[in-house]
Amino acid sequence: MQQAAADEKNAQLREVIEFVLEEAARQGATQAAADASINQGLGVTARLGEVETVEYQRDRGLGVTVYFGHRKGSASTADLGTRAVRETVEKACTIARYTAEDPYSGLVDPEALARDIPDLDLDHPWSLAPEEAIELAKRCEAAGLAVDSRVTNSEGASVNTHRHIGVYGNSLGFLAGSAGTSHSISCSLIAQQGDGMQRDYWYSSARDSADLDSPESIGRRAGERAVARLGSRKLTTRKAPIAYSPDMARGLFRHFIGAIRGASQYRKASFLLNAAGQEIFPTFLQMQERPHILKGLASAPFDGEGAATHDRDLVRDGVLQGYVLGSYSARKLGLKTTGNAGGIHNLIVAAPGKALDMDSFFTRMNTGLLVTEMMGQGVNGVTGDYSRGASGFWVENGVIAYPVHEITIAGNLKQMYRDIVALGNDVDVRGGIRTGSVLIGEMTIAGN
Repeated sequence: MQQAAADEKNAQLREVIEFVLEEAARQGATQAAADASINQGLGVTARLGEVETVEYQRDRGLGVTVYFGHRKGSASTADLGTRAVRETVEKACTIARYTAEDPYSGLVDPEALARDIPDLDLDHPWSLAPEEAIELAKRCEAAGLAVDSRVTNSEGASVNTHRHIGVYGNSLGFLAGSAGTSHSISCSLIAQQGDGMQRDYWYSSARDSADLDSPESIGRRAGERAVARLGSRKLTTRKAPIAYSPDMARGLFRHFIGAIRGASQYRKASFLLNAAGQEIFPTFLQMQERPHILKGLASAPFDGEGAATHDRDLVRDGVLQGYVLGSYSARKLGLKTTGNAGGIHNLIVAAPGKALDMDSFFTRMNTGLLVTEMMGQGVNGVTGDYSRGASGFWVENGVIAYPVHEITIAGNLKQMYRDIVALGNDVDVRGGIRTGSVLIGEMTIAGN
């Protein structure tokens, strides 16, 4: 039944896109593109055994882009009725007639369009009634609160399910739809010992609800993490090795992707400007983009312009192989699109044959800081200067000694990338960047 409903919605959205393209041509546009979607979802939060929020979301959207030569205009609407769609196309055309010429604007090159659309198994609707979601959230929180008598309070446990059905088409003859789901369970708990209080969390996310961790295991993990942080100390200012847990390490590589995006390159606003072909990381480190992983949280058969996505080596033996480009930035740089309009698709960070189990990882570290939470946004994408608040655990002789908080770690991303000395085999697959723990040889810790 759900599949039949999805097929019907897909057909409706295709009709909307076809109408947009016909109307744009009638109004004189030389090229046009449109993206229509229907989104629906349910989110609930329970706190201390009581329902705190129940939110149901259902919305529609249409984005229209037209070109009059190299003049571009865009408009959007949440109304998919014929009159509203026609008015949206008219607004986009009006805007385009008054914008300046941009020789780099236009649709993606036809040869880059996706011709074969693979089924990536992304659509797994979760028939979850609000009452069932509430029960899952309560079970999750209860398991966390039962971990230890010192877990005294809660910021709540949440259960979320979301489904997106979208169709993209353009005047080059491309018209394709996709459907995808995302589900998550999370819990945030507070532990107290004397006057000291510490908060921590855990979560699970997946395309298919059957792949989620159990609510109880998520709650217990959140409770254990909160208790482990009790008795946190401050550190004196020093230099030491820094290890990032996998969920924190994702941020390191997110800054890297931001620096090699086409927009950062052509605007000359990147600490990795013109870095293609240069050794950015140690030679043992590899990065691949794998957009066609079945059920992958960042998988996509085509990008936001209809360009085919494909496997590529982004970093090989530490050397940057190329940039992350949509068609506009590619033209600005005199290059070809890499199928990344809208972002990266499943970045895999690996050290084949050299990723360490966690005992070996901490032995390699010996003494230093394990970062498990970060605060603030102190990263300069132009210079690479990096300074962020952090908390985690101090490690001595390869063993976690005690928790630490209220510190700042600082360095420069370009140097930090070169100073990566090890990757862990504890790969986190809960996002679009898949990496294990990362160990950096030395950074500055600002404390007391």
